[in-house]
Amino acid sequence: MRKITAALTFSIATLAIGFLVGACSDNSIPNGTANTGSTATPAANSTTTSSDKALKIGSLLPTTGDLASVGQQMLGSVPLLVDTVNACGGVNGEPVNLVQVDDQTDPRAGAAGMTKLATLDKVAGVVGSFASSVSSAAVSIATPNKVMLVSPGSTSPVFTEKAQKNDYKGFWARTAPPDTYQALALAQLARKKGFKRVSTVVINNDYGVGFEKAFVQTFEKLGGTIVNKDKPVRYDPKAQTFDTEAAAAFAGKPDAVLAVLYAETGSLFLKAAYQQGVTKGVQILLTDGVKSPTFPEQVGKDGDKFILTGAIGTVPGSDGKALEAFNKLWKDKKGGAPGEYAPQAWDAAALLTLAAQAAKENTGVGIASKIREVADGPGTEVTDVCEGLKLLKDGKKINYQGASGNVDVDANGDVVGVYDVWTVGDDGKIKVIDKVTPK
Repeated sequence: MRKITAALTFSIATLAIGFLVGACSDNSIPNGTANTGSTATPAANSTTTSSDKALKIGSLLPTTGDLASVGQQMLGSVPLLVDTVNACGGVNGEPVNLVQVDDQTDPRAGAAGMTKLATLDKVAGVVGSFASSVSSAAVSIATPNKVMLVSPGSTSPVFTEKAQKNDYKGFWARTAPPDTYQALALAQLARKKGFKRVSTVVINNDYGVGFEKAFVQTFEKLGGTIVNKDKPVRYDPKAQTFDTEAAAAFAGKPDAVLAVLYAETGSLFLKAAYQQGVTKGVQILLTDGVKSPTFPEQVGKDGDKFILTGAIGTVPGSDGKALEAFNKLWKDKKGGAPGEYAPQAWDAAALLTLAAQAAKENTGVGIASKIREVADGPGTEVTDVCEGLKLLKDGKKINYQGASGNVDVDANGDVVGVYDVWTVGDDGKIKVIDKVTPK
């Protein structure tokens, strides 16, 4: 990775701000953080810092672009956590300030947003991003600027590999498990259902290719055959037509097709495959990238029947000790139930605040030095963030048990999780039908 000079960094950030403000003025983000004195836009929710000593964190999540349908489900978690922490006294005696940025599901926009957060807003930590390709761009900026980046949903195995080489210097973690585990869970599910011959089609980025690699290895070890192993189908994230890719993915009479997609482009791919008639008699296997309530509607209907009826998939689930309290808080403050990855986003923000308090300094270096200790340390188990902050202020050690899971962050920044198995019903509604823990 090339070192970014201060002048270049400032120039990039300035251009990014000009673009974002110009493109997105006079709009607002819902669920803004209390006590920030801020005016929000979809691109950036800037805050007014009450003190130079205050903990300043950012969020870098997709409210627009290919993953907007998933990103918007987790958008309220970080402000909700910040409001909760500030209501019980803040961190190190100061209120937490939040700056929100829309990464647009685009690595270039994510890099510009991360540059702004690191160099102009001078945040200590960031919750983000969701897309692995965006997090990959962002972490290359966060690391040299000593900003702790905690992703609630970037699941590519590439991050584990690079962390093992110390590329991130400890400034990377995630609260969703890597796809090596999800691929194992989905491969086991496929074999359990009797599928012997499976084809793959994936979005051509870190997420898609990383998942494909892990699934192929696992499925073959379990005795299955990958029909198109020598000619993998990987589609361009910017593509708008998918007739060729659909025909190739379903060729060779597979029992099932593993489709690792994003919602916007994935809906076009699946619609194209259905219109060609190649999906008949073939099980569609999906992943977390398309698990949103609106996705079956995006793919569409044939008459009264939803095209996706009967499709099955996996998604990182939530089974943490703090989940019940989180769901209740969400219902009390926002109404309804939190969406996909909202618990993971809450836990990511919680770890940033707890680690800063443990370090007794509101800096990225301080957070990075303590985040694994508060996540998987020998201290008192806590599910309530305010209780954890109080214990840390009193000099005690804690082991935070999150809403998404126990969030035991390891040396590579990874956690191990449980997976929900979901399907699309006749009514087009997604429902969870099982849970699976990869073994």
